[in-house]
Amino acid sequence: MPRERGFKRIAGIDRSGRPSELTSEGQPLRPWTIPNFIGYGRALLIPVFFVLAWNSPDGRDTTANIALFICGASDYLDGLAARLTGQFSRLGTLLDPLIDRLMILAAGIIIFKFELLPTYLIMLVFVREVLMLVLSVPAVIKGVEIKVNWIGRLAVWPLMAGGMLALCLDTWVANVLVWIGVVGAYAASWLYFKAVWPQLRAKPQPQVEP
Repeated sequence: MPRERGFKRIAGIDRSGRPSELTSEGQPLRPWTIPNFIGYGRALLIPVFFVLAWNSPDGRDTTANIALFICGASDYLDGLAARLTGQFSRLGTLLDPLIDRLMILAAGIIIFKFELLPTYLIMLVFVREVLMLVLSVPAVIKGVEIKVNWIGRLAVWPLMAGGMLALCLDTWVANVLVWIGVVGAYAASWLYFKAVWPQLRAKPQPQVEP
């Protein structure tokens, strides 16, 4: 299996090349890879966090927060492992964003329940996730790929950092970080919409008989 070469490619800084053919639509899922096992581990940490935090008196449970931190911090590892080993897979491209959204949703529910951030701020995060779901369903049906842009990729970090901070202590810094993440997330969503909407409206080309 071909591996990435050079520090920038392996680190994920240089994404100018074409994605691996193994990740394209129609390829086998290939679930038994090292990057996917990292993803499975991340997925298992989400219910651990949620149950512990939900049953805590104030939503701030140390063990739950450690589980959430490992889940968020290891987001980079599955992609790094794929580039190091060449074990790219279709399942990996589908699993990674799903886990990120489930993690944000789980943390958002806990923050909302215990009022660790302003309610309107959490609602903005939920609305954005719903909008992306509404956009992604017809895109999947029509086979239109929603490519992650850099704004969306970067917006995840202040969003997760602010949520994590709110789960640990009361500070205005958490509000600022989440606001930065929300603004970036909505900007990324607009770019997704601009890229995908014309493709959704395009009529399928009639097939020409040979």
